[in-house]
This record gives sequence, structure tokens and C-alpha cells, in this order.
Amino acid sequence: MNTIERPKSLTELVTSKLAGLIINGDLELGGQISEAKIAKEFEVSRTPVREAINRLEMEGLLTVEPQRGTFVFHLAPEELAKLCDARTCLETAALSAAIRHNATAFERALRKCTTAMTKARARDDDMNYLQLDSQFHQLMFDYSDNRFLNDAYQTIAQKMSAIRNRLGRHPDHMSKSYQEHLAIVEAVKNKDEERALDILRSHIDRKEGSYWSIATDSQKA
Repeated sequence: MNTIERPKSLTELVTSKLAGLIINGDLELGGQISEAKIAKEFEVSRTPVREAINRLEMEGLLTVEPQRGTFVFHLAPEELAKLCDARTCLETAALSAAIRHNATAFERALRKCTTAMTKARARDDDMNYLQLDSQFHQLMFDYSDNRFLNDAYQTIAQKMSAIRNRLGRHPDHMSKSYQEHLAIVEAVKNKDEERALDILRSHIDRKEGSYWSIATDSQKA
């Protein structure tokens, strides 16, 4: 029996569109947004915009400050470091679980993703590559067979995507990131959990990963 999907409400559509602007980098981190301006741009009343802002505040993408206004989230260097630590804990646990649960299916999904990454790099499509980067890391949770790990990851996933889309275009990081993705796939293929974890830590750990040194420098600038 086919299930008919419920059409999205206006608030859901506005929420999704506004979240997209934040995640894709169209709105500056820490920048103020105008409820009236968003309503005009989206050609809707201010009510669904206000409701969307409330939802995105709960998700951590927006901050509402009384008497000041609404701002896109911004992370100080020390907060960025803590986010990195949380991400490392969650992703290493998910990667181990995915390898142990079904390494063959997991490797197949990762390889499909990296094949698409290769094509995106060939056509210099940075945005598509970064979207695939987010997908690659989500696959660890999709194949972990642990919904609680995934639930925990979703609390930071959108912020991670927003940061990645702003800082991940750095050519040195992108090249290193791509090679590490390929290496993780090979380690998963060989069911070499220890090797896969070592590469992942090098990829995302704030003490080792190139991304985090670039991110910290950008936050200080």
C-alpha cells in the first residue's frame, strides 16, 4: 500500500529554506537577520517566519536575543573545540559500530559516496563535494545500527554542515580530506577497524585535523 506524503506546511517550507541559507553559507555566522526582510524575500507573512525562527533557535542554528534581534549562530574558538571533541566521540563510536555490524554494505555505501566526490572534484563543484562530505560522515551513523548514536549526532550535524560549507573550501583541507575519505573506505573494505579509526581521528580531531586549524584561524581573524 502506497503512503501519500503529507504536503509540507508553510512554516515547514520556510524553516527548511531558512535553514538552507544558514547551512549553505548564504547567511554570515553571527550575522543578524530581519524577520520582515525574510518574509518579503520568501513572499510570505511574518507569522511562518516567526515560527521558523523559533524552530531554528531550538535547533541551535539561530539565537534570539531580547531587545537586540535574531542572529545566525556563531562559535567562539573554545566552543568550536568542544564541538570537535563531541564529534570525534560520536563518529569514532559510529564508525566502529558500522564496521562490526555490516562492513560490506557500509563499504559499498561509502564507495558510492566517494565516487560521487571524485566526479564533483573533477568538475570543480565545491558545493556538491561538501554536501557529499556531510553525507559520507552521516553514513557512519546510518550503518551503525544504533539510533541513539544517530540521534545524538543530529544535535550537531547541521552546525557541522554550516561550518564545513564555510571553511571546507580551503584547497589544502579539501585535498587532504578527499584522500582521507578514500583511505577510510579502503580500511573499511579490509575490516581494519583500528586503521579506519586512526584515519578518522586524523581527519577530524582538533589536535591533528587540518580543518580545525583552518577553522580556528578563521574564527580568530
